[in-house]
Amino acid sequence: QVQLVESGGGLVQAGGSLRLSCAASGRTFSSYAMGWFRQAPGKEREFVAAIRWSAGNTYYAGSVKGRFTISRDNAKNTVYLQMNSLKPEDTAVYYCAATSRNGLFTLQSRYDSWGQGTQVTVSS
Repeated sequence: QVQLVESGGGLVQAGGSLRLSCAASGRTFSSYAMGWFRQAPGKEREFVAAIRWSAGNTYYAGSVKGRFTISRDNAKNTVYLQMNSLKPEDTAVYYCAATSRNGLFTLQSRYDSWGQGTQVTVSS
């Protein structure tokens, strides 16, 4: 397993942007597929985006496709979530997750390690 720490959350107005970062410990970060999930108040945690070991393949939830971009820098052991055109309904705690399986996974059960989460609040 890897240890994950998210950062970059905050308060932003609708239409604004934020970039979340997820720093991973461990020397084998490049061997982990990564994902971002979010949990809004009173709702279940949901899939946002995923990226394979190599950065060439990504997958997005329909609600964020075209607005969010997931990327990774294996040299820095970091995965990012660039969020543009933010909407109030994007307000949630955002979590990054890692799995030693290679692929694009939308199910939480496929991930082995989770960060503690970072709050994103979008005001209208």
